[in-house]
Amino acid sequence: MLLSVIMPCYNEEATLPEILARVRAVPIEKEIIAVDDHSSDRTYEILCAAAAGDAHMTVIRHPNNRGKGAAVRSGLARASGTIVIVQDADLEYDPNDYHELITPIVDGRVNVVYGSRFLGKHTGMYFWNALGNKGLTFLTNLLYNCWISDMETCYKAMRTEIMRDLRLESDDFRLEPEITAKVLRRGHRIYEVPVSYLGRTYEEGKKMRAIQGLYAVLALFRYYRWS
Repeated sequence: MLLSVIMPCYNEEATLPEILARVRAVPIEKEIIAVDDHSSDRTYEILCAAAAGDAHMTVIRHPNNRGKGAAVRSGLARASGTIVIVQDADLEYDPNDYHELITPIVDGRVNVVYGSRFLGKHTGMYFWNALGNKGLTFLTNLLYNCWISDMETCYKAMRTEIMRDLRLESDDFRLEPEITAKVLRRGHRIYEVPVSYLGRTYEEGKKMRAIQGLYAVLALFRYYRWS
């Protein structure tokens, strides 16, 4: 198996059938590991129906809501692919970008690739969200002596053994700075490629809030001394 797609899900019944169809349509040898983080809607039912008879799809359900980071860890424990990527269950990120994301790894040029929304086509991003993202990315570059444009991107592709070696512990959205901090502290270079981004509104279920930016800052400082 080449690619393991980990899909954390929480109350995504409105977009789940479409994103699953898009992921499956990408002509890459892959498996889908969907983790339902104890949704209160029909998310788990949709996942089970989609996985029925599909040997390349695994469904995991948490007995209680634990957060995106916990869902990613659960999926990572079951991953069998050479490369792993996280796919949000909404429609903000386009699975057609998988080719660009994994090619530098397959070619042996790098081991970690980020999909940058700021280098590619994007819309629907709120001004303050974008500004906060830029601030967090600047702090990342300053602390870890790197030069990336989108630390908070969902599309972080890397060799599976590298992600496992990070020993991830964040349960919530602090997962993104934790991954980046630990990848850089391990001495891996981050290669960026442009990806498309169609941000959804808060009315459509966007989950990011301003307080999470503060948590991300604290995480960056916390993992600065990680080894």
